[in-house]
Amino acid sequence: MSESNKMAGRMSGTNRAILIAAFVLLAGAIGYTIWRDSAPSASDPAAAAVAAPGDQLAALEARTRSAPDSAEAWTALGAARFDLGEFNAAAAAYEKAVALSPDSAGLWSALGEARVMASERDPMPAPALAAFDKALAIDAKDPRARYFRAVKKDIGGDHKGAIDDWFALLADTPQGAPWEADLRRTIEQVGAIHKIDVAPRLASTRPRPLTADEMPVAARAIPGPSRADMEAASQLPKGQQDQMIEGMVNGLEAKLKANPADVDRWIMLMRSRMTLGESAKAAQALKDGIAANPAAAARLRAQGQLLGVPGA
Repeated sequence: MSESNKMAGRMSGTNRAILIAAFVLLAGAIGYTIWRDSAPSASDPAAAAVAAPGDQLAALEARTRSAPDSAEAWTALGAARFDLGEFNAAAAAYEKAVALSPDSAGLWSALGEARVMASERDPMPAPALAAFDKALAIDAKDPRARYFRAVKKDIGGDHKGAIDDWFALLADTPQGAPWEADLRRTIEQVGAIHKIDVAPRLASTRPRPLTADEMPVAARAIPGPSRADMEAASQLPKGQQDQMIEGMVNGLEAKLKANPADVDRWIMLMRSRMTLGESAKAAQALKDGIAANPAAAARLRAQGQLLGVPGA
């Protein structure tokens, strides 16, 4: 269900181009200098160094040892393990997180998803269902738990019931949610397999409008990246694209260090990290953004949920 397990350390050329274009457009929309003027200089080795995945994982593990009572630390480690396809290890980390933060529906459903992915034979193991039920008991609208509960119905032979549940989830899905396309595809495929006509309902079902908390101010002034933006970005060799994106993200983080009260930039950082497949870093950005802006916690969490950030 989550986009992070599909991105998992890679981006398509289209996603890479969109991310570059989004940075350029955002720069004009909220008035900060584009990345070349704000990225850390090459003379700053601490800022310019990019840790290898193994080093990043080691740092996350070290954090859980130094702060074993931190649900955020275990969440970040679980997200990183999930991104690497280490689903048993991800589930173990999420189990630590939910023990420390048992009232988080997002953590329980993340644990359920990790347990599903870790299962080699049973497509919906009982421990995963138990985690999804915990999530729904806390938040009946949790999208990941609702999705997998419908999967259970489909596996059990109640294909119409599963489709109905997915349509209900689609109706509650906010515009731009990263799971919308996959949800529609699932409905189409299950309908086709079991000869259930879903086309009219799919055509008439639209995601709900974003709430005030879900709509970032920065995005209101930003049109989608133009074809020219995407084509220009795609002309660069992949290595140069990756360097450009890394520079952009570093520049965004540098701006946030100078002005951590800018909530829109925290949202952009979360979005960028999720697009890069770095969900653990997105979770850390959410934590840091809330710590710097406690009054905006609800808005940041709503954005995190929309983007699929673990623990939002």
